[in-house]
Amino acid sequence: MGNPLYDRLFGIHAGKDTPFLHLPDGQTLTHAAFLDQAAQIANALNGFELEPGDRVAVQVEKSPEALALYAACAQTGLIFLPLNTGYTTAELSYFIENSGAALVVCDAAKEKGLAPVAAAQNARLETLNANGTGSLMRRALGMLPAFEPVRRSEDDLAAFLYTSGTTGRSKGAMLTQENLLSNAQTLVQEWRFTQDDVLLHALPIFHTHGLFVATNVVLASGGSMIFLPKLDLDDMLRLMPQATSMMGVPTFYTRLLGDDRFTGDLAQHMRLFISGSAPLLTETHERFQGRTGHRILERYGMTETNMSTSNPYDGERRAGTVGFPLPDVELKVTDPDTGETLPQGEIGMIEVRGPNVFQGYWQMPEKTAAELREDGFFITGDLGRMDQDGYVHIVGRGKDLIISGGYNIYPKEVELVLDDQPGVLESAVIGVPHPDFGETVLGLLVAETGQKPDPEAILANVQNTLARFKHPRKLIMLDELPRNTMGKVQKNVLRDRFKDLFTTG
Repeated sequence: MGNPLYDRLFGIHAGKDTPFLHLPDGQTLTHAAFLDQAAQIANALNGFELEPGDRVAVQVEKSPEALALYAACAQTGLIFLPLNTGYTTAELSYFIENSGAALVVCDAAKEKGLAPVAAAQNARLETLNANGTGSLMRRALGMLPAFEPVRRSEDDLAAFLYTSGTTGRSKGAMLTQENLLSNAQTLVQEWRFTQDDVLLHALPIFHTHGLFVATNVVLASGGSMIFLPKLDLDDMLRLMPQATSMMGVPTFYTRLLGDDRFTGDLAQHMRLFISGSAPLLTETHERFQGRTGHRILERYGMTETNMSTSNPYDGERRAGTVGFPLPDVELKVTDPDTGETLPQGEIGMIEVRGPNVFQGYWQMPEKTAAELREDGFFITGDLGRMDQDGYVHIVGRGKDLIISGGYNIYPKEVELVLDDQPGVLESAVIGVPHPDFGETVLGLLVAETGQKPDPEAILANVQNTLARFKHPRKLIMLDELPRNTMGKVQKNVLRDRFKDLFTTG
């Protein structure tokens, strides 16, 4: 039986002195050296008396060691739970408690704040810093660079990713080894990745896009990555001549287009540019092609499904669409009320089924039953249509989820913080179009009678409670919120009213 995830993504590179990670300072880590480091971490994890299936909650900065921790979890049969580095301690406590994490790994700067959280969960706490130091690596460096992978099957869970909905708390999407493997192998074929590819990787690795798409595709193909800690235009422009491909969110492409150093000559040798995690404006498509001659390949996926559709590698990459369903994915558009499949061209709820679709939400059987049908189709919550040529168009979301710069933002969570501010009677949080981030957060406030809330003071308070990417870009005072006859706030009315706030003038 072996360990499919480790064997097919990592183990196949054992002993290879071929490049894997090219670092900004010029250093290169080979596949063999990376696997030696992963094995040392696996031995350290093995010494913590963890059992296969235990959860490892990880909030650390992007580094080769952080990626090696992912490999070590695969090797030891532990469930990898990456967490956004922007989350506050208050936010992290929910994920750690809900997942039942047995081990928490964080940056040393967060150790003091997380110690009581881990202790309350009876979880072990280790540190791993951006420069590769910390208690976890101190333990690992004394270990042997070899570890026999724990036997697992494709049906065993490999990772949890927490995703936001429109009601209730964040949900832990359970992903199996097959979910991750099948998607990586399909994307290698669809996007023509080979061992000669060098991917420019500036995405975070706590997210599906950067970890389970970008990294897994490179591993499955045997290629290498220019591994940048974050989006840094200077580094991206300096190192692009060494790359053959790039994956990014729309923000990457708008930032590149905003820099005169990004020319057609600089991108001429590139094989492929891919965008996802948020809609790419048609204008961005056209400007990018006009400057470089390259047509960005846009695709569509979710935390619960990895990738489900893609524009074609060969053929028309149609702006405003997310392409066709992947070869092993079934996609249908249904009536949101009845679940019946709609005729081609009609707008409805997008549902997908395939080996990429998750197993359900951790300890949330009712949520799982509501969104994952018995026949395996997942109700995405996204509204869309399929045109006469088979291209899938995402036209909106049935949920109020905001996606800004590729990050999911749950409006109710922000509203609860705003409602608690001095002088605020109630609030509504919506996503509105933004030229750089796709969408951004807008907060709409109604004051208590006789009160005059201070928006600047409220924004300052929000910074202490919520991760930066959740902060409203602006707060606007309203006399009242629009409601329907049932008293529900009409967010569609608000979105329409403020849709041009950041895109005109």
